[in-house]
Amino acid sequence: MSESNPAHLDTLLQHTGLAEFDADTGAAPVALPSMRTSTVRFRDLEALDAAHAARSRGERTVAYGRMGMDTHAALEEVFCKLEGGERAFLASSGLAAITLAMMALLDAGDHVLIADCSYGPVRTLDATVLSRFGVSSTYCRGTVEAFEAQRRPETRMLYVESPGSLLFEMLDLPALAEYAKQHGMVLVVDNTWGSGYIYQPLALGADVSVVAGTKYVGGHSDLMLGAVVVKDAALAKRLDDNHYALGYSVSADDAWLALRGVRTLPIRMRECARNALAVCEFFAARPEVSRIYHPAWPQDPGHALWKRDCTGSNGMLAVAFKFDRAAARRFVNALALFGIGYSWGGFESLVQLVEPAALKSHGYWPDDGCPVVRLHIGLESPEDLIADLQQALAAAAA
Repeated sequence: MSESNPAHLDTLLQHTGLAEFDADTGAAPVALPSMRTSTVRFRDLEALDAAHAARSRGERTVAYGRMGMDTHAALEEVFCKLEGGERAFLASSGLAAITLAMMALLDAGDHVLIADCSYGPVRTLDATVLSRFGVSSTYCRGTVEAFEAQRRPETRMLYVESPGSLLFEMLDLPALAEYAKQHGMVLVVDNTWGSGYIYQPLALGADVSVVAGTKYVGGHSDLMLGAVVVKDAALAKRLDDNHYALGYSVSADDAWLALRGVRTLPIRMRECARNALAVCEFFAARPEVSRIYHPAWPQDPGHALWKRDCTGSNGMLAVAFKFDRAAARRFVNALALFGIGYSWGGFESLVQLVEPAALKSHGYWPDDGCPVVRLHIGLESPEDLIADLQQALAAAAA
């Protein structure tokens, strides 16, 4: 077979991270096997010396199973293609990837500015780990003006999630990237929503992109995985050193599941996005709905930024209802095709009644205290999902 250099990400995802052809047989498996090992053996000491020398130069190399074998290297390559990065570091979950980025790039005495729309467990990481190691944090709206009002001389990092975790607020990443560069700060972006396929923070000026591969990359709700992706060699060196020192390790089987899942990422994400827009249209015609939160929905406040910076959407949306919280609970409990759960990005539809405390911690409260329900629209027939939502709204009214 001759070499090719496809221009489209859909094609790259089918031809990245494949097994090499065997030198003797000229054959190779279509699906790269899961390569599991704890111990790596070397032909001779010179080969071991070469591995250590490559690592000292910052290259990816293997001297022990914890660093990951061919399956891990293939998935790292896939994440680099998705995110437009040069190095990717795997972690055991999305939160573990966030922890790696912060522990690697912050020092004692540093201050980090965090967008208040970011993933909720970041606050737990801050309160239980970062603060103990002398890193201080401030939460505010994810705008240049809000960050500037809170910036200190010791501020070293901007940490944001775009779109936001609960209400999917689109942030102006190019403006934030320029602001961070002006003041010598590292811009870290949680890109789980976009997962590289529909949104690329590194191309928009961010320094670090963090992804929970648990969601759309895996796509089947059967693995836990995170990744940190960078382009800059100096940042990669810090991440590499800390990744090793903190003992990060990912199961080869989980890496294999993610490789399998990412092959269908394009069609899954497009279908979820199509279904989500159909659900938005349904909600827009309902008198019980106060507001729809979905950046691909034309009436969403972040729609213009979404059109400028994204190449597609997914199945995530939230709805604020005009009825009270008791009715919202009846609505959620009446749903038959939506599982009640915190995750998303798999094949299935999910629902979560957002707690008021979570909305308040995001610095936001919907109009008139309307309850908010977050939905992931999966791969079921949108007609069936809408029928289920319709009967649940009837149950809420009852």
